Amino acid sequence: MQNIDKPTVKNRGIYLLPNLFTTAGLFSGFYAVIASMNGQFESAAIAVFVAMLCDGLDGRVARLTNTQSEFGAEYDSMADMVSFGMAPALIAYNWALTDLGKIGWLAAFIYCAGAALRLARFNTQVGVADKRWFQGLASPAAAAVIAGSVWLGNQYHIEADSVSYLFAVVTICTGLLMVSNFRYHSFKEVDWRGKVNFIVILLVVGVFVVISVEPALILCLGFYLYALSGPVITVRSVRKLKVSHVVGDDEDEHEMGSALTPSESPIKSQAEKGYADNSVKDD
Repeated sequence: MQNIDKPTVKNRGIYLLPNLFTTAGLFSGFYAVIASMNGQFESAAIAVFVAMLCDGLDGRVARLTNTQSEFGAEYDSMADMVSFGMAPALIAYNWALTDLGKIGWLAAFIYCAGAALRLARFNTQVGVADKRWFQGLASPAAAAVIAGSVWLGNQYHIEADSVSYLFAVVTICTGLLMVSNFRYHSFKEVDWRGKVNFIVILLVVGVFVVISVEPALILCLGFYLYALSGPVITVRSVRKLKVSHVVGDDEDEHEMGSALTPSESPIKSQAEKGYADNSVKDD
């Protein structure tokens, strides 16, 4: 007689579709490193933006197809570290920081370490932090600042040696912004499955047309403005700026949201926790 109390073995397979996008993003990040080593900086920068696109799709595809998994979430984080941590740091170093010696590789390391710390902090806050805001500059946006700068410089034939010190400052500041407490819009409150007015579609078409005219310039400028928006939003949302609003452990959530309503507090209560899965790994 069959033992009905014997537990069934759970299928431990992984979902194919969302992890294909994650793998594509990982491949793009790896290719960006190889391209930068061969002096193909425009291709390397474009590969980082392709990785951003794949990173934005994997979680949303998992959510739409109900294929979220803990494996997908962890795999996504590992791929992000390569695509938005190591790849931009090495692209920056190979393009303009090589001749700076220790200053150059230390600047690249600060960015890389900032990305690793940013991703680790994001993973520990999944389901706790307000999904409408990022604490610190998201690693894909930080990578876009570096890749966009290299792409723009390469397209306009800017000599890397002439801007090496300036680019080292940009690389360091971008790395520090990732581990800061500045608040950035996540745009996760947008209902992508909802209905919109016809004019919205025309505006989207217009955005694509504008980007296609000068993609390097428009994307670089756009992500620079986004990187600067965090400090502006934070300063405007607090009554008195403190060190904890910029860096460190901000344990007093009410100070960060003192100028906001209770529902807009950046950290929500434990009762409002969401399920930690691949659909929310959009950092």
